[in-house]
Amino acid sequence: MEAVTWLRPEYIGREDELITLADGARLVGVSRSAVSNWAKRHANFPRLALLTGPLSKRVKYVVREELLTFARIQLNKTRKDPGSHKPRRPAVELRANEVQHFTQQVTRLTELVDRHKQTLADAEARLRTARQRLRKARTQLTAELAAAHKHRATEKSTT
Repeated sequence: MEAVTWLRPEYIGREDELITLADGARLVGVSRSAVSNWAKRHANFPRLALLTGPLSKRVKYVVREELLTFARIQLNKTRKDPGSHKPRRPAVELRANEVQHFTQQVTRLTELVDRHKQTLADAEARLRTARQRLRKARTQLTAELAAAHKHRATEKSTT
């Protein structure tokens, strides 16, 4: 069963202002684990507003603007050891990678849909054949039953 828990009821009806942590990570160009680490390590990380999904795997939502503000601060901090992390990729590169990824997804899913359409067409043809054979078998059964009744009736009348 899918549960919904409002932790910040002032956002009920304002769901368009919320974002999942995973979507927030994609939006600011960091990994989901980076956002998870921020949430664990920083007391000023935006408070959760909403939890959805089954109890075993909750989806966490925060206020989009609060997350963007927090991320901007985190991403603009100077690192103690600048060589320890690879440089951040520019947003345009991230968006270009997204376009490439989703283009591949669309191509793959289009091919999948086309294969399923062919499979469905084949199944529909087999279904039509099976229905025709069923009608023929029912007609033959009806004729056989009628002949058996007629034969039984003639045997009774001759005895």
